[in-house]
Amino acid sequence: MSRERKRVVVTGMGAISPLGHDWTTVRQRLQTGRNAVQIMEAWQAYEGLGTQLGCPAPSFDLPVHYNRKSTRSMGRVALMATRASEIALEDAGLLGDPLVKSGRMGVSYGSSAGTPSAIGDFGRMMVDKTTEGINANTYIKMMSHTAAVNIGVFFGTTGRIITTSSACTSGSQGIGYAFEAIQSGKQTAMLAGGAEELDATQAAVFDTLFATSLRNEAPDLTPRPFDTARDGLVLGEGACTLVLEELQHAQARGAKIYAELIGYASNSDGTHVTHPNPSTMAEAMRMALADADIAAQDIGYLNAHGTATEQGDIAESTATHAVFGERLPVSTLKGYMGHTLGACGALETWMTIEMMREGWFAPNINLTQVDARCGALDYIMHVPRHLEVEYVMTNNFAFGGINTSLILQRWHA
Repeated sequence: MSRERKRVVVTGMGAISPLGHDWTTVRQRLQTGRNAVQIMEAWQAYEGLGTQLGCPAPSFDLPVHYNRKSTRSMGRVALMATRASEIALEDAGLLGDPLVKSGRMGVSYGSSAGTPSAIGDFGRMMVDKTTEGINANTYIKMMSHTAAVNIGVFFGTTGRIITTSSACTSGSQGIGYAFEAIQSGKQTAMLAGGAEELDATQAAVFDTLFATSLRNEAPDLTPRPFDTARDGLVLGEGACTLVLEELQHAQARGAKIYAELIGYASNSDGTHVTHPNPSTMAEAMRMALADADIAAQDIGYLNAHGTATEQGDIAESTATHAVFGERLPVSTLKGYMGHTLGACGALETWMTIEMMREGWFAPNINLTQVDARCGALDYIMHVPRHLEVEYVMTNNFAFGGINTSLILQRWHA
């Protein structure tokens, strides 16, 4: 006997991002075409590190209840995730609501890793043969599921905890698995998203792969997703939480609804750890369309992963063309805020929802000449594109050949 699938809507959103921490600030940045890339002066101390560019999140306010006791197990990544979740709960009208602790709300959240400095503490132990600097909270800060766990403890959620640590798809998988938990009737609501903190060690990972931008003298001109003159990615940081809720529950309490999440898919290439496979990327998009029960031509805009790496841009764009042809308007937000790794899937979903609601979509920044090897798509260039669309897709692709695709529908009140 099959169970009817529940409908899932977005009723709250909160974020910490390189472009700002509220939609008004982010909208202005996107519409004026200014990126958040900076020269990271502290990184110049690292011998052998080629890139000196990053997109840190601006400082953010913490209420007084973020005291030493409540934050002692949090590094920066968990702190950003928890604060973003609090903003989202408040936005949804659920902060302090009995639902949060009832067991009917859970957490589905991801990051590539925990706080790098805490990881370094254990690294020093291995090198120096001493536990100096390690305390009871060091592991909690370093573990890859630190964001999800700290969110759950801070708000007292007793529903399921889903931890997603899948590099660049951590945030989108966090949203997708939360969607499935509500859709199946296992949970009524979920805090869903992802977070990452910026660190030189993460930049070094991509530096060793010759995948970072070395345009250190011109931070405003990089990264350049899909452009023939791109020279690699720039890393960013942040956190974003969506409150996902079962539709009837949201309507019964009179919640504001931002959008409906109608499709999700995730698969793996099964071929190579770092070389993407266009055929399985395309299959993930087709699976999401099937899950949403809509056709490719129904999608009105696609938010691309768009890392500004040669292999990634070419594989993703050719996969997208295989599914949608040349007609679909496409842009990526990484040119503005860098690659925020575990946070990107959630931040990009938030911004895509807001653009869909307002009927305009940001162009690909720094895209002046599309690489001829990229798929033939309708790349939004130079100025925002004004579109009234019913459905949008947002995609992310990660190391290990992990592919995700989310589909959202405009909400008609």
